[in-house]
Amino acid sequence: MSINSNYTLFHSVTRLNQSSYEVCFEAPPHIVSDGLWGGKGNGRTPMKSFFPLFELQTLIIFVLTQMCSYLLKPLKLPQFIVQMIAGLIIGVSFEIKSLETYINILFPYGTHDTISAISSIGFVLFVFINGVQMDFSMITRTGNKAWTISIVGLVIPLALGVIPLILYPERIESIEKANGHGIFVALITHSMSSFAVIASLLSELQIQNSEIGRLALSSALVGDILRTTITTNIVVVMGNPNMKIISRNLLSLFALVIFIPLICRPIMFWIIKHTPEGRPVKDGYIYVIISMVFALGVLSVKIDQEFVLGAFILGLSVPEGPPLGSALVKKLQFFGITLFLPIFVTTSVLKADLTMDFSSYIMVSTGMVVLVTHLVKITACFITALCCMMPVTDALCLSLILNTKGVVEIGTYNALFDNDIIDEQAYAVMIISVMFIASIVHWSVKLLYDPSRKYAGYQKRNIMGLKRNSDLRILITLQKHNHISAAIDFLDLCSPTHESPITVEVLHVIELVGRALPVFIPHCLQRQDSGSASHKSYSDDVILAFDIYKHDNENAVSINTYTAISPANLMFEDVCNLALDKVASIIILPFHIRWSSDGVVESDDKKVLRALNQKVLEIAPCSVGILVTRANSISKTTPITSVTSEFSTIRLAVIYLGGNNDDDEILCLVKRAMKNQRINLVVYHLVAKDCIAELVDLMVVGHDLLQEVKRAENVKYQEIFTKDGSQTACFLREIVNEHDYFIVGRRHGIRSPQTDGLSEWSEFPELGAIGDFLASPDLNSCASVMVVQQQLLRKKELKEWIL
Repeated sequence: MSINSNYTLFHSVTRLNQSSYEVCFEAPPHIVSDGLWGGKGNGRTPMKSFFPLFELQTLIIFVLTQMCSYLLKPLKLPQFIVQMIAGLIIGVSFEIKSLETYINILFPYGTHDTISAISSIGFVLFVFINGVQMDFSMITRTGNKAWTISIVGLVIPLALGVIPLILYPERIESIEKANGHGIFVALITHSMSSFAVIASLLSELQIQNSEIGRLALSSALVGDILRTTITTNIVVVMGNPNMKIISRNLLSLFALVIFIPLICRPIMFWIIKHTPEGRPVKDGYIYVIISMVFALGVLSVKIDQEFVLGAFILGLSVPEGPPLGSALVKKLQFFGITLFLPIFVTTSVLKADLTMDFSSYIMVSTGMVVLVTHLVKITACFITALCCMMPVTDALCLSLILNTKGVVEIGTYNALFDNDIIDEQAYAVMIISVMFIASIVHWSVKLLYDPSRKYAGYQKRNIMGLKRNSDLRILITLQKHNHISAAIDFLDLCSPTHESPITVEVLHVIELVGRALPVFIPHCLQRQDSGSASHKSYSDDVILAFDIYKHDNENAVSINTYTAISPANLMFEDVCNLALDKVASIIILPFHIRWSSDGVVESDDKKVLRALNQKVLEIAPCSVGILVTRANSISKTTPITSVTSEFSTIRLAVIYLGGNNDDDEILCLVKRAMKNQRINLVVYHLVAKDCIAELVDLMVVGHDLLQEVKRAENVKYQEIFTKDGSQTACFLREIVNEHDYFIVGRRHGIRSPQTDGLSEWSEFPELGAIGDFLASPDLNSCASVMVVQQQLLRKKELKEWIL
């Protein structure tokens, strides 16, 4: 039987028997063509040349993947599942008679190996990047819970799988001979977890920073190291019957594992040391490391290991995070993961023959092993998590997460299939199992786990609910060093004293780059191994500034500092978790824009800070304040903390409308601020003209708070009657330069005559109508603005929590 020469890159392909062909081709092969109209005489046409055909196939796979991604978007499938579906579509197209001719032209015989080999670079870089993002030192700091869950989830399925091998050795051996080690491979691979796959799942679900996400990553880190250790040793022992070769390969493997970290890691620290702070790593160093990835891959093959092993070990040796780890991730992200990895996944699925008889004994037996192994692993992880005092839902979600499969398993099965360790039937079952398991886990965890539920307002945590002279707990969130002085100025407004102390939790948030594991460092524990030197030095200024403030206000202020390194879109988890754990009454957040006194934008971090502020406002377990700071603020002009000058005062203004919880919250702040004699405090009560109902309501709801403020000796109280938002704006323009600091309520979603018209022009809804107007650079003001939102009590979540 011969294959049509139009459907192959070769001159002729003749089938000799069921599985071998005689191929005739030119040497050297045609790599590039002579164009669409050339090459007819010498055969160098685009469809007979490797490189143009590879480009065309890449384009087809990319277009098909994007179409599948768009059409299947409502199903919210993992991204690699969409790439697998694209491979299924191409594979099925080979069996459709009306499309067979076109598919054979686009994917002729002889090109599958070419595109698979080239796209395998994407898989190698994927493994290397995940090795870079893994903090291997975490293996020594991971808690007993993660170790226990990971080991039990690995040992129990393997132990139960070994029992049939012991009881029925001859029966299993006969099945294995017919199945090509499919049952054995299914048992081993489905008993294990991959860190890269679990990290990708958590990233897509956006729960890396949640409690269950951190535990899953820690367990996956332990599991991945155990998986690599077990599989590499199995490959060495079973790869060759010659004991001399086995001994040589084992020694070479141990040497590879030991000497790469011992030699490469110090060199990389030397590179970091000789890279100036704030400057990128030189490209020459990056290219040398990338070259080492492939060189170590070749060395791994020489000792009968997979090509990716050397890349993985080298990745673990790279110090995670900036500057080197993040530079490698950024350099390789597009080329490896975005471009080549989807092609690798698609072509790996393309190899699977899914038109075979799924009722055959071999395929049923392999499928049963996969199903039973996962059920046992889920049960083992679930029971272990319950024994570790985890809630039932969280334990179930964690067991599902640790059972997910993904790109790493696809690459493993692809390599085993290419090396004839598993046959076509087993390979097809493995590929289908990855699709089903990944989809079920993704949907189940998304349905069962809601990390924001624990923030539901079932307890009152605000300033208004505090008893008189009680300890005020504040969580201050910082990102940049210029946020420090503004935060300290706000603490002065809270007037800490021996009788009325404050407890401050300072959280320095840093965007996670070049690593997979989020890091939370409590500096109060003074642990030297809490993070890398670069992260610790980055927070040194924050720690030092608040230590000085604590020393200057001894017995009145208690301060604990923390550093959280996490993805930008999940920083809110660290903020809300810490506020919940420390029972904070208010969270202080910096505004994402910093203006100079002349209205010029000095910094704008809309991507990180604004998204953080909006999410915290939505789900915070306590009150929230957003601090808008201008460059020429009180920290540069008239610092409150100075006691050497009689003129060191601050002019504080409060804009009060009444009839709202946010306004009552700012009055509670005022009660604390008016204890400081160096604060000149003015309360402007904006009252709508001819609105008697509002005054009556105010007398009932806010009477006690307002009357207490009005009676204070150092407080100036003014009632301002305004008709609408335009009159309010005119009044604010008159007083904006008379004060150094404004405190206002957000009043989000509340309409009042005093602000009619202002909301329509509001650029930043998170500041409220008045806060947005006072923060506008058009006012040419030097005053800072604090916008306060009282804790949101979500009745629906409260009811669910009670039930």
